Amino acid sequence: MAQPQAKQDYVLEIRRTFNTTRETVFRAWTDPQALSAWFAPSDAMTTPVVEIDLRVGGAYRIEMQEPDGKRHCVAGVYREVKEPERLVFTWSGTGCTAEPLDTLVTVELFARGTQTEMVLTHEGFSNAQDRDAHDQGWTGCLAQLAKHL
Repeated sequence: MAQPQAKQDYVLEIRRTFNTTRETVFRAWTDPQALSAWFAPSDAMTTPVVEIDLRVGGAYRIEMQEPDGKRHCVAGVYREVKEPERLVFTWSGTGCTAEPLDTLVTVELFARGTQTEMVLTHEGFSNAQDRDAHDQGWTGCLAQLAKHL
């Protein structure tokens, strides 16, 4: 009988390169006004609520809204804030989701000449389905970030 995979085996890693500085990309992740401009997986969605307490132990809350009014909420706590190179935060579904999901997101920013390479690692999924669903969401969000930048 096959053994179930350990929780840490379900890790999502996404790499993107942006034609701007690390400081600009970091600010897009940490400034509430900037985050509300891009943090949604499609052009059809808006981000009406962004609350950020940018410090280790500080909380954040983001609400995305579909055109029909359905909301998707995420919240968590910052574990590491190292401007402009690294941001680590917990990721939990709250209120708008049936099941909370406690995972960890790490955003690393590397200077590559006049560009910035971003490595987003989202870990702690209990199954491939949750990981893959988040892959779709992050792919959409990061396409919006590229447009924003």
